[in-house]
Amino acid sequence: MSAHGNPVGADVGGRAFARVLETVGPRIVRGALPAGTVTTVDALVAETGASRSIVREATRVLVSLGLLSAGRRVGLRVLPATDWNVLDPAVIAWRLDSPDRPRQLDELRQLRAAVEPEAARLAALRRTDTEADQVAGAARDLEASDPAGYLDADRRLHALVLAASGNGLFARLTAVVDAALEDRALRERPALAADPYDVALHVAVAAAVVARDADAAARLMREIVDRTA
Repeated sequence: MSAHGNPVGADVGGRAFARVLETVGPRIVRGALPAGTVTTVDALVAETGASRSIVREATRVLVSLGLLSAGRRVGLRVLPATDWNVLDPAVIAWRLDSPDRPRQLDELRQLRAAVEPEAARLAALRRTDTEADQVAGAARDLEASDPAGYLDADRRLHALVLAASGNGLFARLTAVVDAALEDRALRERPALAADPYDVALHVAVAAAVVARDADAAARLMREIVDRTA
């Protein structure tokens, strides 16, 4: 889920790290630990049952996400939402699983509407032959995928369009779009059943990018975002 992933693998330490992160992070985002709350590594060790080294590593991640600040004298202080790294996939997922979900969905929809149609337009103008082949291949995979493979194909197509735009900032938003697509697939359409019209739209976007039809690519991607964000 998180861009930080599990830095110590799938062993016991990794599971303990994930447990601490998935305990403290969501509590902050949901408001159970309000801004200004002060805690300590020792308190989190007692609460989670994890070792001090694991708790320290998890709190470093939370500091990097802007959820906590750490000071020698004040301990760990919960920061306000204005300090959070709201583009990190972990923070997005925690907000989607909190009372703030409606606002997070609106913000994701607005961000995607502002970026993805323009990315598709630029991709049609700037894509290389290799990128055109990759986009076309992703569309074929999406069209042929079974329900279990649909999400992966969908994510790959959107990522390729963002990358082919030639705008490095757009490409950096791939993880944000991934989080939005995954949330919709797993929560709103748990069977991952593909809507034939959605599939046709994605195939048409890919065709427009390959054909260098910038206006069509932007228009079709706008419709995709409006339907799926």
